[in-house]
Amino acid sequence: MKRKLLIIGIGAGNPDYVTIQAVNALNQVDVFFIPDKGAEKEQLSRIRREICERFITAPDYRMVDFETPLREKPSSTYRTSVTDWHDKMEATYAHLLMEELGDDECGAFLVWGDPSLYDSTIRILDRLNAKGNFELDYDVIPGISSIQALTAKHKVVLNRIGESITITTGRKLAEGFPNNSESVIVMLDGEGAFKAIDEDVDIYWGAYIGTEDEILMSGKLRDVVDDIERLRNVARAQKGWIMDTYLLKRSYDEIGE
Repeated sequence: MKRKLLIIGIGAGNPDYVTIQAVNALNQVDVFFIPDKGAEKEQLSRIRREICERFITAPDYRMVDFETPLREKPSSTYRTSVTDWHDKMEATYAHLLMEELGDDECGAFLVWGDPSLYDSTIRILDRLNAKGNFELDYDVIPGISSIQALTAKHKVVLNRIGESITITTGRKLAEGFPNNSESVIVMLDGEGAFKAIDEDVDIYWGAYIGTEDEILMSGKLRDVVDDIERLRNVARAQKGWIMDTYLLKRSYDEIGE
């Protein structure tokens, strides 16, 4: 049995970030699978629905809400906890595709930002394909990530002249600023790992990028670290969650490098 599916990157919060390719894809879909991450993150589901209402010309689609399995805090290793969570997600996706998607229908997952960057949808669908219980025919539509939105908002170039960049997580940054990079993008930082960086770096920080709740700040890390931490704590207390991205760049003049 073959299932047709689209994985559509919808950008970082602002419906204006949705690409023409994504709009065309949205208009092919019969069934949208909408994750429910609880009342605290209801805004994420609402924006998904608003994007569909805004861009789909023939509203004969349907939406299927599903509860996203919680990822337990690591009891052994980080990778083990992620693998366990992927097992739960795989079972959830298999149920959705078998029970909610007809043979002649096209389904879709709307992925925040870009499906290739710190998102597990592609991995989980590949795992389902490998099981061989049914065949998946899926396409991936790229989206504008929070990284692109962040640098645009701050009007800053991501890389230094002729240098590489590193994209990492707060968990990895806590191990130290990468020695081989002049510019580091940090995502999925629930604990504010930037507080432990004792180097001369500039920070370009943003939370809830692209939404009406967007917060931005930049400057020398040592000068703004306390302000950013205060903003993060206030925002988390008000919304119940924080979703931020930031760029760290070593502080020196590029001219004459």
